[in-house]
Amino acid sequence: MNTENTSLFPTNPSITLYDPLGELLGAGDGKFTYTFDDAVKLSGHACPTVAGAFLLVKVALDNLYPDGETPQRGGVSVELSAAHDEGVNGPLSQVFTLLTGAAAAQGFHGLAGQYVRKDLLRFNVDGAGLVTFKRLDTGEKISLTYSPATFPPAPGIGEKMGQVLSGNHDPELKKAFRTAWRQRVLDILEDGGKSTVHIA
Repeated sequence: MNTENTSLFPTNPSITLYDPLGELLGAGDGKFTYTFDDAVKLSGHACPTVAGAFLLVKVALDNLYPDGETPQRGGVSVELSAAHDEGVNGPLSQVFTLLTGAAAAQGFHGLAGQYVRKDLLRFNVDGAGLVTFKRLDTGEKISLTYSPATFPPAPGIGEKMGQVLSGNHDPELKKAFRTAWRQRVLDILEDGGKSTVHIA
């Protein structure tokens, strides 16, 4: 058996949740642990936005479920202050849905009025911050902002990207671009949101 670690990115930070619907429908005990790799596979790439989405959920759940309480997937609503197609709200919201279960109008309708996931993700909601997470059972909520400015792009990375996208197939150029891009994402993840995610 191949036991080699095939993770694309570090496995910390990670997010463990309990999904009662998952348990009901036979997905083990309903406890799921997500790493940044899961967000990357959903998005098809890694970038500061995808890293930010992961960290926003991590910080929100750590605050909403303190003292070791396991967060409940499907038990949190997510509200963004702007439209779904504004800025990076589209990519952010996809990761939010993956991790929290909160979905827009096309989400799961539930079973006999239970385990509903649709309409738990909403856009254009007035409020502080970029995004607000709210526990459905207690009503407790937290509004957060995210900015990767603490970890600016490497010097010259924009020029390298432009050259690669314009068809320059120099392998050393591509390697330099990939390495610099990846390192910024790694730095953001290692920080764990301390410098990039703030309570609004």
